Amino acid sequence: MLGGSFGVSLLRNGIGALLMLSVFLMLDRPKFSMKKTALCYALYGFVLVLVFSAWYVADGDSFIRFAGLLTFPLTGVFCTLLSGDGLNVSLYKISLAFYLLSVCVFCGVDISRWLFDGDMWADIIIRFLVVGMILFGVKRFQSFYLSNLDFLRDKTDLLSVAAMTVSFMLAALVAFLPSNRFFSVYSMLRMLAILFMAGLVQYLSFHLHIHLGQMRSYQAEKQLLEMNEHFLLRQLEQERTAQEEAARIRHDVRHHCMALGEYIKKGDTEKALFYLKQYVADAESTAPGHICDNSSVDGILSAYAGHAAREDIRVDMDVTVEQNLPVRDIDLVAILANIFENAIQGCRSSGKDKPQIQMRMARKGHKIVIQCRNTSAENIHFHNGLPQAERGSSMGISSIVKTAARYDGETDFLVENGMFVTRVLLNLAE
Repeated sequence: MLGGSFGVSLLRNGIGALLMLSVFLMLDRPKFSMKKTALCYALYGFVLVLVFSAWYVADGDSFIRFAGLLTFPLTGVFCTLLSGDGLNVSLYKISLAFYLLSVCVFCGVDISRWLFDGDMWADIIIRFLVVGMILFGVKRFQSFYLSNLDFLRDKTDLLSVAAMTVSFMLAALVAFLPSNRFFSVYSMLRMLAILFMAGLVQYLSFHLHIHLGQMRSYQAEKQLLEMNEHFLLRQLEQERTAQEEAARIRHDVRHHCMALGEYIKKGDTEKALFYLKQYVADAESTAPGHICDNSSVDGILSAYAGHAAREDIRVDMDVTVEQNLPVRDIDLVAILANIFENAIQGCRSSGKDKPQIQMRMARKGHKIVIQCRNTSAENIHFHNGLPQAERGSSMGISSIVKTAARYDGETDFLVENGMFVTRVLLNLAE
């Protein structure tokens, strides 16, 4: 912007390309390997600098007017294609990189005009220094950004990113006005204030999105802890029932022994054997049922099936899953316990006689299919495919959806013939 030959233009454009590409790459999780990504970045930067420098020599006026603004879409498309973070986060990063480029250009041009009478080499040296400080700051910021990137991705939508991009662009325009604009210390300070305020607003917005994402994560963790607490309470109830049943059996065993003793004293072995056969058959019929080979799934479903039985809810289960599943136990609790808890609640609130729950779970290849049908009311409202709770929180549904998404799974909820149907599909790693 302060004149110079083709070589000087190469140097100046190279500084800008280095800044934008370095900032984006430092804050990115690339789609490809780092070696391949760095090679693509280097090749793109070389071609971009060469073409822009040739443009400057051919038509300096149009270059000064449009080159800066053209850099944003060209580099944005290139970096987004190589990024593994999705469109919204990529827009955020390229907007930040372009904003920092604007700060660099502003400092180089206006400080050289203010202190060095517009000297070309002073402009280049100042840009080098500013780029160094920016990259040092981004490096310090990098670990914090990457550790909170998932929160940012969850909470930013296209509208908020578009608003942020527009605010960055409006602030950046002050650095890419034609070089023959009227210069004064007042105008320089005014533009500096604009750039500073734009950066401050976006920095605070970034922390707001991180905070919202963290709050949502804490809320999900709290809900999962509550679900585990409910599960433990169900297990305690089951344990108390088992202890009561054991006490009853011990009491009955004394009577059975007395009856057998009388038969033996009388020498009536046939009646004693017949009595023993009846006792064994009765004991087998009242033994706790085995649901499936997976101990975690068996424990979860047994606890909630016992709770449903105490609520006079008939439970029918067909579960065929093996012991070693590539699914964390905590995720099994999050899915199965929430499904069963919602099913029991649905049966309670249905107001219908003889409520029932039908649970089906099976592994088919690299997929786990879960389906639960329970008696429910007809007036269940849905929003975006998810049932909405009339009272309380619908965190149970969101927990099922989020946990299934961890396994690239799918969820489906509907009401069919007076039954609420929950379907969950989990894709397992090969």
